Amino acid sequence: MSKHIVAKIGEIPVGGRKIVEINGRSIGVFNVNGEYFALLNRCPHAGAELCTGTITGLRRSEKPGEYLWDRSGEIVRCPWHGWEFDIKTGQSWFDPEKVRVRPYPVTVEPNLNAVQPGPYSAETFAVKVENEVVVVDLAGKKNN
Repeated sequence: MSKHIVAKIGEIPVGGRKIVEINGRSIGVFNVNGEYFALLNRCPHAGAELCTGTITGLRRSEKPGEYLWDRSGEIVRCPWHGWEFDIKTGQSWFDPEKVRVRPYPVTVEPNLNAVQPGPYSAETFAVKVENEVVVVDLAGKKNN
């Protein structure tokens, strides 16, 4: 299965994140101004849990002595060495041509209250109440 339910709407506040494990991979899911993005929770530099780092923005300048704050909440900074990555694309800001973190597509879909089937199913049987006793019907299997 390629789609996995990771949160309900509102569970990850704007500017927040949730780290989940999917098929043995640690993945950070971020809410950036109401849009959701996901990154592999591993810095390509030294393997730190990237998605636990500071969520920040960029400081830029159009002329000397002027500093502007831009893209607030769109950058995650590695907690070990400060390498910065774009949450939306996974690209680094120090070497965008060569270094990036794997991004994953995230969608918001209806029926998030649906229960996702696990990899295993237990055998179940029909149960009835008859004459004030509980009866398990071994012939009335619900699933295998």
